[in-house]
Amino acid sequence: MTGAPGSTGSFPYKLVATDLDGTLLRPDDTVSQRTREALAAVTAAGAAHIVVTGRAVPWTRHILDDLGYDGLAVCGQGAQVYDAGEHRLLTSVTLDRQLAGLALAKIEAEVGPLLLAASRDGLDGEVLVGPGYRVHEGPLPYLPIKDADDLWSAPLNKVYVQHPTLSDDELAQVAAQAAGGLVGVTMAGAGIVELLPLGLSKATGLSLAARRLGMKAADTIAFGDMPNDVPMFAWAAHGVAMANAHPDLKAVSDEVTTSNEEDGIAVVLERLLG
Repeated sequence: MTGAPGSTGSFPYKLVATDLDGTLLRPDDTVSQRTREALAAVTAAGAAHIVVTGRAVPWTRHILDDLGYDGLAVCGQGAQVYDAGEHRLLTSVTLDRQLAGLALAKIEAEVGPLLLAASRDGLDGEVLVGPGYRVHEGPLPYLPIKDADDLWSAPLNKVYVQHPTLSDDELAQVAAQAAGGLVGVTMAGAGIVELLPLGLSKATGLSLAARRLGMKAADTIAFGDMPNDVPMFAWAAHGVAMANAHPDLKAVSDEVTTSNEEDGIAVVLERLLG
């Protein structure tokens, strides 16, 4: 599978942007054969497929390698543009750790102590998990730490926050109100509220990658499932939410397809391919 652009023939878009978790990936973290074939047909028609994910590169590249994907990928919630074919970072944006620390203090002044984790910058950047932070079951590697102060010892893409009692939506709302002038705040999935460099989003990363491919927002159809995909939908010409998507994303989508478990991306691509 390639991300190379070209003539799109009968396919109406030059760029297909897909989120990973809850969108391209099924619940078991695999990509179905039907979806693989639909994406292969799109790229055979000359369009580019680009993965746009909240995952940083170390948690993304094994999936891209499995897909045989050699194009560009936007990782780390827009912080990283990654060349999968050459296995190298083209751009990387880091979080100002002093601002992040101030933001956390403001949030904790409102809701009390937070549980913390953080994603380090770079091709091999570890995800550090502080005491009490709840990690989802699965194969993705992380490094437990005993002292939350160790989170700040190297450059970071983002900080993850959890609260003992608040829901994800409640925590994201409080965090944005308390610290939205210092950091970006997004909710990327169950138990995943993130603090990001201010102004960073999937849309900023995707626009950088699209420019490298000579493409524009008007050329793009985007697929997603969570509030962190809202900026990407606002940027793209057409936004498709999965049936399993968060209500906030469905509210701004141009259409809703079937779930990630039911090949929702393939359903739309097959229709557009005719």
